[in-house]
Amino acid sequence: MMRSMSKPTNPIVIIPARLASQRLPDKPLADIHGEAMIVHVWRRALEAGLGPVIVAAAEVEIADAVKAAGGDAVLTRPDHPSGSDRIFEALKIVDSRAQHDAVINLQGDLPTIPPDDIRAALEPLGNPAVDIGTLVTDITEEAERTDPNVVKVALSLNDSGRLGRALYFSRATIPSGDGPHYHHIGLYAYRREALERFVSLPPGRLERRERLEQLRALENGLRIDAARVDTVPLGVDTPADLDRARQILGGA
Repeated sequence: MMRSMSKPTNPIVIIPARLASQRLPDKPLADIHGEAMIVHVWRRALEAGLGPVIVAAAEVEIADAVKAAGGDAVLTRPDHPSGSDRIFEALKIVDSRAQHDAVINLQGDLPTIPPDDIRAALEPLGNPAVDIGTLVTDITEEAERTDPNVVKVALSLNDSGRLGRALYFSRATIPSGDGPHYHHIGLYAYRREALERFVSLPPGRLERRERLEQLRALENGLRIDAARVDTVPLGVDTPADLDRARQILGGA
């Protein structure tokens, strides 16, 4: 099991993005008040103030949109099986000397995410026993408890109630019995060595069964802890989601 001796001091935010999307074609380039959605995500990451922000683009059109807005982007292989693989390729390109000790993997379809939430994903790495940080929020809508599209996490909270160790992730309702349930938010802060190990591992049995990539980490002894935040950020997957994002970001 991998362990780091200190809290990361030099993080980098990398945003994986690709054009392929069944429900919303060319999603990263979707227009939101005159700018591509990926540019809005890049701006939220800059506002978090954690360190450099890089877009790991699968296609040149995405990289060009980010660079036109004044951002940094690198072109990566289009055939990566996951965003984790894409950000690792980008990390090797932009930081070949391994100066950044933590990597925040921010999804490219979260244009309204509060910068505070991005910062929160790094909080669990204040514990030297933690390899990967992520986010959860309390489930308040009853339908979400049984919705397989809502990923739940069995979470062992510390005394503060703010941070907790993730014991298992599932599309099923976990844990059983009375008490709160937690909605997992797929934003990750990796220690650099944890990301390098993670992308070298083959998919696990539980990962394939649940269709949840983070179970690969747990199956191989990597520790994931989560910070609780107030709400689930809007993920843009459909035209209706895009309309809602436009309203949130200022205008109908």
